[in-house]
Amino acid sequence: MSKKRREIPVFDHPIIETHCHLDYLKDRPLEETLEQAQGVNIEKVITIAVSPDNLARVRELSQVAPWVYGTQGIHPHDAESYSDDVEAEIRAHARDEKIVAVGEIGLDYFYDNADRDVQRDVFRRQLQIACDTDRPVVIHSREADEDTIAILGEFETTLKRRGVIHSFTSGPGLARYALDHGWCLGFNGITTFNKAENVRDIVRMAPIDQILLETDSPFLTPVPYRGKENAPFYLPFVAEKIAEVKELPLDEVIAKTYNNSLRTFFPTE
Repeated sequence: MSKKRREIPVFDHPIIETHCHLDYLKDRPLEETLEQAQGVNIEKVITIAVSPDNLARVRELSQVAPWVYGTQGIHPHDAESYSDDVEAEIRAHARDEKIVAVGEIGLDYFYDNADRDVQRDVFRRQLQIACDTDRPVVIHSREADEDTIAILGEFETTLKRRGVIHSFTSGPGLARYALDHGWCLGFNGITTFNKAENVRDIVRMAPIDQILLETDSPFLTPVPYRGKENAPFYLPFVAEKIAEVKELPLDEVIAKTYNNSLRTFFPTE
C-alpha cells in the first residue's frame, strides 16, 4: 500500500512564488495550476524567461492574470544564442508594467552548454541592461562561484537594485559575498532533499531578511511530492522546511519572506 502524501498546507498569510516556469508545465492546464496556487494563498507568481524562444511567451503569460508577472533574460545555457536583436528585445520590455526583473542570467560551468567566455560576456551585457533600466536581477550560478563574484563585483556601484541568486546550491563564499552586498538567496524544494545538507547549511547562514521562496517548477519538486511535476502550489512545503532549518516560527518565515519578495520585485507595494 502506498503512503498517503500530506495535503498541501494553507497559510493565513499570503506567499509569493518568486521563480517558476509556467510555460514548461505540462501535467495540467495553466488555468488549473493558477487556481490551485490561489487555493494555497499564493498572492503573486513570477514566471521566468530563459531563452530567445520564450521571451515573448513570458510576456504573454504575465498578462493571463493580474497577479502573474514575468522577467526578461537569457539563461547561460542559451548564451550562444544571444545577439544584438535579442538584447534589443530584452531592453525594449525590461520596464514593461508586468516585467519585474532581468533574468534568468548568469553562469553555468556544470553543464557548459555554452562557451564560458560567451557566458561571461552575455552575463555582463545583461547586468548592464539591469543597470540601465533600474531592474533587479535573477541570477543562475552553478559551479561558477569565483567568476560570479568577480563579475558582480564589476557592477557593485552601478547596479542600484540587486535581486536574487536563485536555487542557491553554491558554496559559502558566494553566499557570504551575496549577503554582504545586499542580494537575496532563493531556496526551493532542494532544501527538502535528504542529501542537500550543504544547501540547508546556507539556509542556516542566511538572515531570514535575505531569503526568498521559490519552486523553480516544473523542476525540483519538494518532499513529499518528489516524482511528480513541480508546480507553484507546492511552495508551502519550502516555507515549512525553511522554518524548520532555521528554527524559526513558521508565521515569521512566511511574513518575512513575503516582505523580502515585495522589497526585491515590487518595491512600491
